[in-house]
Amino acid sequence: MYNQKVAFIFATKRFHLRAMKRDVFQAIADPTRRAILSRLAHESLNMNTVSENFDVSRTAVYKHIKILIECGLVDMKQKGRERFCEARLEKLNEVSDWIDQYRQFWTTKLDSLENYLNTLQLGEAGNKEPGIQANMEEPKSKTK
Repeated sequence: MYNQKVAFIFATKRFHLRAMKRDVFQAIADPTRRAILSRLAHESLNMNTVSENFDVSRTAVYKHIKILIECGLVDMKQKGRERFCEARLEKLNEVSDWIDQYRQFWTTKLDSLENYLNTLQLGEAGNKEPGIQANMEEPKSKTK
């Protein structure tokens, strides 16, 4: 009984790791997979039609599509004797959400920089005294 439990836990953990092995970021990291997604975004295509658009073998295209399927970006449906690929672009929201957090971060930082630079410009324009410019000039070297 103990061996069965250990085997079940091992198999479950191994399957879980395999299922979680790929994510959307891995899928879009490859230019071929991005091109496949782009083609499938417009229409559902069979495997032969998808592979005709690339200079790699049908097997290589199938491997790319398999990764896209594992990531949840593509579904494959059997219609008669052919298999058709359909894009499921909702998963790309994960990428969009991840990028948005950095977009907000950098927007805040750049807005802060812009405000600081505007404050400096207003200070220089409003201050007619040479004191500010004197502090910004390089110090003169002393001659002996």
